[in-house]
Amino acid sequence: MLIIAGSLRVEPATRDAYLSDCGTVIARARATAGCLDFLLVADPLEPDRIHVYERWESAEQLAAFRGSGPEDAQEAAILDADVQRYLIAGVEAP
Repeated sequence: MLIIAGSLRVEPATRDAYLSDCGTVIARARATAGCLDFLLVADPLEPDRIHVYERWESAEQLAAFRGSGPEDAQEAAILDADVQRYLIAGVEAP
């Protein structure tokens, strides 16, 4: 299993519009084989921050989705990104 997690930074005045435009990307990801979860959400304290959280069954399925990638306008709106890929060897209940 893979987890993609981190944050993006966008202009505070455009964050809500950015997230609204991501609705189709989120839906497309969740409909992709191997996607267990996909979420982009506004940070409640920092007006320019968006949290990224994804879970995928395999690197191949993630790569297939990434081939469709973000639209140019979405990518251009990102001022900074700190997103990492985590390879998970096991899962346990908390």
